[in-house]
Amino acid sequence: MDKATLLDWYRQMVLVRRFEQKCAELYQLGKIGGFLHLYIGQEATAIGSIAARRPQDHVITAYRDHAHALAVGAEPGALFAELMGKSTGVSKGKGGSMHLADVSRNYWGGYGIVGGHVPLGTGLALAEQYRGTDAVVLCYMGDGSTNIGYFHEALNMAGVWDLPIIYIVENNQYGMGTSVARASAAPDMVTKAAAYAIPARQVNGMDVIEVYEATREAIEAIHAGQAPQFLEILTYRYEGHSMGDPLRYRTKDEVEKWREDDPIGILERKLYGEDIATKEELEHLDEQVEEEIEVAVKFAEDSPFPAPEALWENIYVEP
Repeated sequence: MDKATLLDWYRQMVLVRRFEQKCAELYQLGKIGGFLHLYIGQEATAIGSIAARRPQDHVITAYRDHAHALAVGAEPGALFAELMGKSTGVSKGKGGSMHLADVSRNYWGGYGIVGGHVPLGTGLALAEQYRGTDAVVLCYMGDGSTNIGYFHEALNMAGVWDLPIIYIVENNQYGMGTSVARASAAPDMVTKAAAYAIPARQVNGMDVIEVYEATREAIEAIHAGQAPQFLEILTYRYEGHSMGDPLRYRTKDEVEKWREDDPIGILERKLYGEDIATKEELEHLDEQVEEEIEVAVKFAEDSPFPAPEALWENIYVEP
């Protein structure tokens, strides 16, 4: 990896971390309502995997979706505006935290129903296959999604039809407050892909470089005729499932153990250890991110709420 790429990944992960921290602050102030699911601790997963995709490749994910939106290039101001219900938001203030989308970047959301988007991602892959393109779908989901019917039906269909899709399970160890081992008879997600003859591998989701390389290799495999693909990315969320989660189901020792492998810290140590970047360079990037966040929040706060008549807009496709 060249220096520019690694520094960009560092900046993106810091942007996600600061964005989520600001979201928590705004939520406590009552400026963000509804449900809010933070991505703190999982930054390397979205940044590393989406770095491997090309503009024509699709991204679709579940409701912990802020990082994916930032990774595809959505404007932070438009994302904050959406979280605050403003008309300048990416979904015009009607979707909120769980339903971010940016069609111009082939980013299809953000879905609130657990696993409900997995068949939709599979449908995107079927459409691209039908059109004869080389586009690939990156379909993200939490570990809890692998226990529902949609997941198994979608993987079976993709396996039968050789669809160009990568199923990316972000295994952050918990489905809401229940550990994977207690909720899944097969706690290793990769074994579930074997039922549908889909090539699968586990990836260290705390290392952005490893995530990038695994995703790139999966895309290349699909282009070589080995579709679909499956990645189980092992990661960890430092915060609760959502803002109302008291975190009583895990120990401080467990959280601290995972914090030792913080994804930003891993990349930072590599940049220092291999003399790729200096402390001053990274601090400069940190400052740039802080400024970007402040500008974005101000844009969102200054933006208007949707007009009452907007309630009737975008319900049907206009002829």
